[in-house]
Amino acid sequence: MKKPPFNRFSAKIRGLQEIVSGGGKTVWGEPADIGKVLEGATFDVVLDNNGKDLDTVRPVADWAKSSGVKQFLFISSAGIYKPTDEPPHVEGDTVKADAGHVGVEKYISETFGNWASFRPQYMIGSGNNKDCEEWFFDRIVRGRPVLIPGSGMQLTNIAHVRDLSSMLTLAVEKPEAASGNIFNCVSDRAVTLDGMAKLCAQAAGLPVEIVHYNPKAVGIDAKKAFPFRNMHFYAEPRAAKEILGWTGTTNLTVDLKERFDEYVKIGRDKKEIKFETDDKILAALKVPVAV
Repeated sequence: MKKPPFNRFSAKIRGLQEIVSGGGKTVWGEPADIGKVLEGATFDVVLDNNGKDLDTVRPVADWAKSSGVKQFLFISSAGIYKPTDEPPHVEGDTVKADAGHVGVEKYISETFGNWASFRPQYMIGSGNNKDCEEWFFDRIVRGRPVLIPGSGMQLTNIAHVRDLSSMLTLAVEKPEAASGNIFNCVSDRAVTLDGMAKLCAQAAGLPVEIVHYNPKAVGIDAKKAFPFRNMHFYAEPRAAKEILGWTGTTNLTVDLKERFDEYVKIGRDKKEIKFETDDKILAALKVPVAV
C-alpha cells in the first residue's frame, strides 16, 4: 500500500505514521481473512470503510458479530440515491435497489443490534486518493481551460474530510442515538460546478477560463472527462444535525487554499500531465489552446 491514504497507515513510512502516532496499530490483510489476521483481538466498534458490496463486507460483518462487537459502522455512498426532481437528497429518499452498498446496509441492519451507515458524496482533504479539487488545479495552474459539461449551474456537494470524521466520531460517542440510522455524510452547503472552478482559481490566485460543452455533441462520455456527475447531485446532512447534534465546518474558500498549498508542496503543479480528452473536446469545439 504505497499510495495515499494507505501509506499513512504504516509505521514504516517516516512522518506519516498517523494511526500509530495516535496510539493505534496497523495490521494488513484481506477482508476474507480477518478472523485469522485479528485472531484473539476484541473491539467495541468496527468501521468498514473498504467494502462496496456484500461479498466484501460480509466476512468483516460476520467476524464482528461473532466477536461480540458492540457497534458496527459502515461507509456507504450518497451515489446510491435515485435521481430526484426535488433535491437535495435526504435520508429516506429512494435508493437504487441493485446498488452494492444497499445490500450491505440491509445486511448489517439485520445482523447488528447497534449499527449505522454513512453516505458520503465528494470530499476534499489531504490523502484523498480520488481527484476532486486537484482536477481543477491541474488545469488552472497550466493556463488551460476548465471544461465543464452542461451549463455549469449543476449543484453538487463537496465536504472537507474533517466534517466526515467528526460525524463518525459523534456516532461512536453517542452509540444509542446513532443506532439504526443512516446519515448523509456531507457538507451542509451546495456549490455549482462553475462555482467550484472559480473557487479553485481563487485559491490558486490565478484566472480561470471556463468552457461549457455538450458531451453528446462532442462525442465524449462526461464520466470519463469530468470528476463530478453531470447533473444536480447533492445531499443534505439532516439526520446528523437532528440526531447527533453535528455541525459542519467546511468552508471551501478557506479549505481550497489549504488544499492548493499542499498541491504545490507535493510538486503536482510541476508534474507532466496529458490532457488528451480535454484536447479532443476543445478540438470539437474549435477552441484553441495556448501551448
